Amino acid sequence: MTAADPQVEPQPDPADAVVDWARHKVLGPVRAVEALGDVLLFTLTAVWRARKPPLRWAVYLQQMEFVGVGSLGIILLTGAFTGAVFAIQTSVAFSIFKAKSLIGGSVALALVLELAPTMGALMVAGRVGSAMTTELGTMRVTEQIDALETMAVDPLHYLVAPRVVACTLMMPLLTMSFNAIGMLGSYIVCRTLLGVDHASFFSRIYEWVDPADIACSVVKGTAFGAIIGAIAAYKGFWATGGSRGVGLATTSTVVTASVAVLVMDYVITSVWMVLFPAGG
Repeated sequence: MTAADPQVEPQPDPADAVVDWARHKVLGPVRAVEALGDVLLFTLTAVWRARKPPLRWAVYLQQMEFVGVGSLGIILLTGAFTGAVFAIQTSVAFSIFKAKSLIGGSVALALVLELAPTMGALMVAGRVGSAMTTELGTMRVTEQIDALETMAVDPLHYLVAPRVVACTLMMPLLTMSFNAIGMLGSYIVCRTLLGVDHASFFSRIYEWVDPADIACSVVKGTAFGAIIGAIAAYKGFWATGGSRGVGLATTSTVVTASVAVLVMDYVITSVWMVLFPAGG
Protein backbone atom coordinates (compact mmCIF):
# COMPACT_ATOMS: atom_id res chain seq x y z
CA MET A 1 0.00 0.00 0.00
CA THR A 2 1.54 3.26 -1.12
CA ALA A 3 1.11 6.59 0.62
CA ALA A 4 -1.04 9.13 -1.12
CA ASP A 5 0.83 11.71 -3.07
CA PRO A 6 0.86 15.05 -1.25
CA GLN A 7 -1.25 17.70 -2.89
CA VAL A 8 0.75 20.47 -4.40
CA GLU A 9 -0.71 23.91 -3.75
CA PRO A 10 -0.79 26.12 -6.81
CA GLN A 11 1.78 28.86 -6.78
CA PRO A 12 0.47 32.42 -7.05
CA ASP A 13 0.95 33.98 -10.43
CA PRO A 14 3.24 37.03 -10.24
CA ALA A 15 1.16 38.65 -12.97
CA ASP A 16 -1.93 38.55 -10.73
CA ALA A 17 -0.02 40.33 -7.98
CA VAL A 18 1.03 43.05 -10.41
CA VAL A 19 -2.56 43.46 -11.63
CA ASP A 20 -3.90 43.68 -8.06
CA TRP A 21 -1.26 46.27 -7.15
CA ALA A 22 -2.03 48.35 -10.24
CA ARG A 23 -5.79 48.10 -9.63
CA HIS A 24 -5.33 49.29 -6.05
CA LYS A 25 -3.11 52.19 -7.06
CA VAL A 26 -5.36 53.31 -9.90
CA LEU A 27 -8.82 52.65 -8.50
CA GLY A 28 -8.04 54.11 -5.07
CA PRO A 29 -7.64 57.72 -6.26
CA VAL A 30 -10.46 57.26 -8.79
CA ARG A 31 -12.86 56.13 -6.06
CA ALA A 32 -11.76 59.01 -3.83
CA VAL A 33 -12.52 61.52 -6.58
CA GLU A 34 -15.81 59.79 -7.27
CA ALA A 35 -16.77 59.98 -3.59
CA LEU A 36 -15.85 63.67 -3.51
CA GLY A 37 -18.04 64.27 -6.54
CA ASP A 38 -20.94 62.39 -4.96
CA VAL A 39 -20.76 64.48 -1.78
CA LEU A 40 -20.50 67.72 -3.75
CA LEU A 41 -23.40 66.85 -6.05
CA PHE A 42 -25.49 65.67 -3.10
CA THR A 43 -24.88 68.91 -1.20
CA LEU A 44 -25.47 71.22 -4.16
CA THR A 45 -28.71 69.42 -4.98
CA ALA A 46 -29.94 69.81 -1.40
CA VAL A 47 -29.03 73.51 -1.26
CA TRP A 48 -30.61 74.15 -4.65
CA ARG A 49 -33.84 72.50 -3.61
CA ALA A 50 -33.85 74.52 -0.37
CA ARG A 51 -34.83 77.66 -2.29
CA LYS A 52 -38.21 76.17 -3.17
CA PRO A 53 -41.20 76.60 -0.87
CA PRO A 54 -42.17 75.75 1.74
CA LEU A 55 -39.37 77.46 3.61
CA ARG A 56 -39.33 75.74 6.97
CA TRP A 57 -37.71 78.46 9.08
CA ALA A 58 -38.39 76.60 12.31
CA VAL A 59 -36.29 73.65 11.10
CA TYR A 60 -33.41 75.94 10.14
CA LEU A 61 -33.52 77.74 13.49
CA GLN A 62 -33.62 74.44 15.33
CA GLN A 63 -30.52 73.19 13.53
CA MET A 64 -28.73 76.51 14.02
CA GLU A 65 -29.46 76.32 17.72
CA PHE A 66 -28.14 72.76 17.85
CA VAL A 67 -24.94 73.59 15.96
CA GLY A 68 -24.24 77.06 17.37
CA VAL A 69 -25.61 77.29 20.89
CA GLY A 70 -25.12 73.60 21.56
CA SER A 71 -21.44 73.73 20.58
CA LEU A 72 -20.67 77.01 22.34
CA GLY A 73 -19.70 75.37 25.63
CA ILE A 74 -17.09 73.02 24.18
CA ILE A 75 -15.78 75.80 21.94
CA LEU A 76 -15.32 78.21 24.84
CA LEU A 77 -13.70 75.57 27.04
CA THR A 78 -11.32 74.44 24.29
CA GLY A 79 -10.50 78.00 23.24
CA ALA A 80 -9.74 79.23 26.76
CA PHE A 81 -7.28 76.47 27.52
CA THR A 82 -5.77 76.57 24.03
CA GLY A 83 -4.94 80.25 24.42
CA ALA A 84 -3.63 79.72 27.95
CA VAL A 85 -1.40 76.80 26.98
CA PHE A 86 -0.08 78.53 23.88
CA ALA A 87 0.82 81.60 25.95
CA ILE A 88 2.82 79.45 28.35
CA GLN A 89 4.58 77.61 25.53
CA THR A 90 5.55 80.77 23.66
CA SER A 91 6.76 82.42 26.86
CA VAL A 92 9.40 79.71 27.22
CA ALA A 93 10.94 80.66 23.87
CA PHE A 94 10.49 84.43 24.15
CA SER A 95 11.89 84.59 27.67
CA ILE A 96 15.25 83.44 26.29
CA PHE A 97 15.42 86.61 24.20
CA LYS A 98 13.79 88.84 26.83
CA ALA A 99 10.85 89.37 24.47
CA LYS A 100 7.77 88.43 26.45
CA SER A 101 5.98 91.43 24.96
CA LEU A 102 5.66 89.39 21.75
CA ILE A 103 3.41 86.78 23.37
CA GLY A 104 0.18 88.66 22.72
CA GLY A 105 0.76 89.11 19.01
CA SER A 106 2.02 85.57 18.55
CA VAL A 107 -0.96 84.02 20.31
CA ALA A 108 -3.37 86.27 18.41
CA LEU A 109 -1.96 85.32 15.01
CA ALA A 110 -1.87 81.63 15.87
CA LEU A 111 -5.46 81.68 17.07
CA VAL A 112 -6.87 83.75 14.23
CA LEU A 113 -5.08 82.02 11.38
CA GLU A 114 -4.94 78.40 12.50
CA LEU A 115 -5.97 77.31 15.97
CA ALA A 116 -9.46 78.80 16.18
CA PRO A 117 -10.85 77.66 12.80
CA THR A 118 -9.09 74.30 12.74
CA MET A 119 -9.50 73.17 16.35
CA GLY A 120 -13.01 74.59 16.48
CA ALA A 121 -13.92 72.64 13.35
CA LEU A 122 -12.48 69.42 14.80
CA MET A 123 -14.56 69.89 17.94
CA VAL A 124 -17.69 70.55 15.90
CA ALA A 125 -16.97 67.56 13.68
CA GLY A 126 -16.80 65.33 16.73
CA ARG A 127 -19.96 66.69 18.33
CA VAL A 128 -22.23 67.90 15.53
CA GLY A 129 -21.04 65.71 12.67
CA SER A 130 -21.42 62.49 14.60
CA ALA A 131 -24.85 63.48 15.92
CA MET A 132 -26.16 64.43 12.48
CA THR A 133 -24.92 61.22 10.90
CA THR A 134 -26.41 59.12 13.67
CA GLU A 135 -29.77 60.87 13.42
CA LEU A 136 -30.04 60.66 9.65
CA GLY A 137 -28.63 57.14 9.57
CA THR A 138 -31.20 55.98 12.09
CA MET A 139 -33.93 57.56 10.01
CA ARG A 140 -32.61 55.76 6.93
CA VAL A 141 -32.35 52.27 8.42
CA THR A 142 -35.77 52.60 10.10
CA GLU A 143 -37.27 53.70 6.76
CA GLN A 144 -38.38 57.10 8.04
CA ILE A 145 -36.76 58.77 5.03
CA ASP A 146 -38.68 56.43 2.74
CA ALA A 147 -41.85 57.40 4.59
CA LEU A 148 -41.13 61.10 3.92
CA GLU A 149 -40.75 60.39 0.22
CA THR A 150 -44.04 58.45 0.28
CA MET A 151 -45.73 61.53 1.78
CA ALA A 152 -44.27 63.69 -1.03
CA VAL A 153 -41.83 65.44 1.34
CA ASP A 154 -38.41 65.98 -0.24
CA PRO A 155 -35.90 64.61 2.32
CA LEU A 156 -33.08 66.69 0.85
CA HIS A 157 -35.18 69.82 1.34
CA TYR A 158 -36.43 68.87 4.80
CA LEU A 159 -33.49 67.01 6.36
CA VAL A 160 -30.25 67.79 4.54
CA ALA A 161 -30.40 71.46 3.55
CA PRO A 162 -31.12 72.82 7.08
CA ARG A 163 -28.19 70.90 8.53
CA VAL A 164 -25.72 72.00 5.87
CA VAL A 165 -26.86 75.63 6.05
CA ALA A 166 -26.75 75.63 9.85
CA CYS A 167 -23.18 74.32 9.93
CA THR A 168 -22.08 76.80 7.27
CA LEU A 169 -23.58 79.80 9.08
CA MET A 170 -22.74 78.88 12.66
CA MET A 171 -19.15 77.74 12.24
CA PRO A 172 -17.76 81.27 11.55
CA LEU A 173 -19.48 82.56 14.69
CA LEU A 174 -18.04 79.70 16.71
CA THR A 175 -14.62 80.48 15.25
CA MET A 176 -14.85 84.10 16.37
CA SER A 177 -15.96 82.94 19.81
CA PHE A 178 -12.93 80.65 19.92
CA ASN A 179 -10.69 83.61 19.04
CA ALA A 180 -12.16 85.84 21.72
CA ILE A 181 -12.06 83.32 24.55
CA GLY A 182 -8.60 82.13 23.48
CA MET A 183 -7.24 85.66 23.72
CA LEU A 184 -8.90 86.07 27.11
CA GLY A 185 -7.30 82.88 28.39
CA SER A 186 -3.93 83.99 27.06
CA TYR A 187 -4.31 87.43 28.63
CA ILE A 188 -5.17 86.01 32.05
CA VAL A 189 -2.13 83.74 32.00
CA CYS A 190 0.16 86.54 30.84
CA ARG A 191 -1.05 88.92 33.53
CA THR A 192 -1.17 86.47 36.44
CA LEU A 193 1.68 84.06 35.75
CA LEU A 194 4.06 85.56 33.22
CA GLY A 195 4.21 89.18 34.35
CA VAL A 196 3.33 90.72 30.98
CA ASP A 197 1.71 94.15 31.34
CA HIS A 198 -1.50 95.18 29.63
CA ALA A 199 0.07 97.58 27.13
CA SER A 200 2.76 95.16 25.97
CA PHE A 201 0.23 92.39 25.45
CA PHE A 202 -2.21 94.34 23.31
CA SER A 203 0.23 96.57 21.41
CA ARG A 204 1.59 93.65 19.40
CA ILE A 205 -1.91 92.44 18.62
CA TYR A 206 -2.80 95.82 17.10
CA GLU A 207 0.43 95.81 15.09
CA TRP A 208 0.41 92.24 13.82
CA VAL A 209 -3.21 91.21 13.31
CA ASP A 210 -4.68 92.70 10.12
CA PRO A 211 -8.31 92.69 8.94
CA ALA A 212 -7.22 90.23 6.25
CA ASP A 213 -6.19 87.78 8.98
CA ILE A 214 -9.60 88.00 10.60
CA ALA A 215 -11.25 87.57 7.20
CA CYS A 216 -9.13 84.46 6.63
CA SER A 217 -10.38 83.05 9.93
CA VAL A 218 -13.99 83.70 8.91
CA VAL A 219 -13.48 82.15 5.46
CA LYS A 220 -11.90 79.06 6.98
CA GLY A 221 -14.70 78.71 9.50
CA THR A 222 -17.34 78.98 6.78
CA ALA A 223 -15.61 76.44 4.55
CA PHE A 224 -15.04 74.01 7.42
CA GLY A 225 -18.67 74.28 8.50
CA ALA A 226 -19.87 73.49 4.99
CA ILE A 227 -17.53 70.50 4.81
CA ILE A 228 -18.69 69.10 8.14
CA GLY A 229 -22.37 69.55 7.32
CA ALA A 230 -22.03 68.05 3.84
CA ILE A 231 -20.08 64.97 4.93
CA ALA A 232 -22.26 64.33 7.97
CA ALA A 233 -25.49 64.62 5.99
CA TYR A 234 -24.19 62.46 3.13
CA LYS A 235 -22.89 59.68 5.37
CA GLY A 236 -26.05 59.58 7.43
CA PHE A 237 -28.47 59.90 4.52
CA TRP A 238 -27.03 56.86 2.73
CA ALA A 239 -26.22 54.71 5.78
CA THR A 240 -27.08 51.03 5.45
CA GLY A 241 -26.68 47.86 7.47
CA GLY A 242 -28.79 48.51 10.54
CA SER A 243 -27.35 49.77 13.80
CA ARG A 244 -23.85 48.56 12.93
CA GLY A 245 -23.98 50.47 9.65
CA VAL A 246 -25.05 53.63 11.46
CA GLY A 247 -22.13 53.27 13.85
CA LEU A 248 -19.67 52.77 10.99
CA ALA A 249 -21.13 55.78 9.17
CA THR A 250 -20.74 57.92 12.28
CA THR A 251 -17.12 56.90 12.72
CA SER A 252 -16.46 57.51 9.05
CA THR A 253 -17.99 60.99 9.33
CA VAL A 254 -15.72 62.08 12.16
CA VAL A 255 -12.58 60.72 10.51
CA THR A 256 -13.41 61.95 7.01
CA ALA A 257 -14.53 65.38 8.14
CA SER A 258 -11.44 65.85 10.31
CA VAL A 259 -9.10 64.91 7.48
CA ALA A 260 -11.04 67.06 5.01
CA VAL A 261 -10.80 70.04 7.38
CA LEU A 262 -7.02 69.69 7.63
CA VAL A 263 -6.62 69.32 3.87
CA MET A 264 -8.87 72.32 3.19
CA ASP A 265 -6.95 74.30 5.80
CA TYR A 266 -3.79 73.80 3.76
CA VAL A 267 -5.54 74.74 0.52
CA ILE A 268 -7.09 77.94 1.92
CA THR A 269 -3.85 78.95 3.63
CA SER A 270 -1.87 78.49 0.41
CA VAL A 271 -4.36 80.49 -1.65
CA TRP A 272 -4.61 83.20 1.01
CA MET A 273 -0.84 83.62 1.17
CA VAL A 274 -0.82 84.22 -2.57
CA LEU A 275 -3.67 86.73 -2.44
CA PHE A 276 -2.49 88.48 0.73
CA PRO A 277 1.26 87.95 1.10
CA ALA A 278 2.75 88.75 4.50
CA GLY A 279 4.04 92.28 4.60
CA GLY A 280 2.46 93.01 1.21
